[in-house]
Amino acid sequence: QVQLVESGGGLVQAGGSLRLSCAASTRTYVMGWFRQAPGKRRELVASITSGGSTYYADSVKGRFTISRDNTIYLQMNSLKPEDTAVYYCAAALRALGTLKSQALNYDYWGQGTQVTVSS
Repeated sequence: QVQLVESGGGLVQAGGSLRLSCAASTRTYVMGWFRQAPGKRRELVASITSGGSTYYADSVKGRFTISRDNTIYLQMNSLKPEDTAVYYCAAALRALGTLKSQALNYDYWGQGTQVTVSS
C-alpha cells in the first residue's frame, strides 16, 4: 500500500506561482500530477519516472516543472484561470510508456488539493 499526501494548493492571482508537494510512503516507478476541473475529465498535467524522465501536457509546457526526491513537486508558474482545478498526485508501480496519460493505469492516488487562479 502506498500513501500519498499532497499539500500546497490555494488561491493565487493570474500570473502568480504555486508549488504542490506529494509525499509518498514508498518509491514508485511513475509519479504524476493530474487535474480535474468541474465538468471536465481528469487529465495528466505532468509525470516523472524513477529515472527522471518527464512528460508535460502541451497546456503547461514552459510554465510547470515536475521534480522528485523522496517527495514529488509541481512548480507552477505563470498561472492562468484555466489552470483552476483539483490537482491529484498519482503513483504507478510499473512502467506505463504511452499509457501514462490514462488515469486508470495509476495504482494509488492522493486526496487532491484545490488550485484556484483568479483573473
